[in-house]
Amino acid sequence: MNFGINGKIALVTAASRGLGRGCAEQLAAEGCRVAICSRDGVSVKQAAKEISTKTGTEVLGVAADMSKADDINRLLEDVRQSLGEPEILVTNAGGPPPGTYASTALEEYEKALNLTLMSAVHLIRGITPAMKSNGWGRIIAITSISVKQPIGTLLLSNMARAGLTGFLKTIATELAPDGITVNALLPGTHKTSRIEQLAKFRAGQESKSPEDIIQEMMAANPSHTIGDPSDFGAAAAFLASVQARYITGQNILVDGGNYGGLL
Repeated sequence: MNFGINGKIALVTAASRGLGRGCAEQLAAEGCRVAICSRDGVSVKQAAKEISTKTGTEVLGVAADMSKADDINRLLEDVRQSLGEPEILVTNAGGPPPGTYASTALEEYEKALNLTLMSAVHLIRGITPAMKSNGWGRIIAITSISVKQPIGTLLLSNMARAGLTGFLKTIATELAPDGITVNALLPGTHKTSRIEQLAKFRAGQESKSPEDIIQEMMAANPSHTIGDPSDFGAAAAFLASVQARYITGQNILVDGGNYGGLL
């Protein structure tokens, strides 16, 4: 299927590795000119070079911290100067640290909101004026299965991503008349460093090895495996496509069937 986005300008944040990189690679494979960012300037430039070599597409790597508004503003300006106005945004940020209500310090709440919620707000406010002028745009947020099924050891993530979900649903209605779709992708368990971090946290709580926790995650999934970032990226590429013009305001699970609810 031709997704109709060849030559479009895409920005994917927190994309030097993991799910963000999976999205960037799939968009580049569809012919998008892609900008990616990460806090680690060396890693993001290396990732950009590797994605460009793999796909034959122009990829820009920019160092930026998604918890800092000044970095986000600078990122958007760098993308405009190097590629042009972003037409596709995949907003992503590293997850807040795991923890429970009893173990989470008060100051961690604001940090989590700045990283996970406000980073998306700043990015979207920055890119929507041009999208409105062009009458076309795609906004895709990477959230989590936890917005449907909160995870007990991820208090900060549960809170911030639920708030982000409410924001996205609200603006989807406002932006629809301008030809802009707004959707969220909800990952379950994928092969990323975030899953390794969570496995180590659970292992410490349950006196097990991280490898045992990963095996339990796989066994609990109906597919008896965990996802690959490229699978996740393919879902993002479809939501960015011209064919997905009538899909907006949705929270779409990419979890191998792990979520147990009906809705």
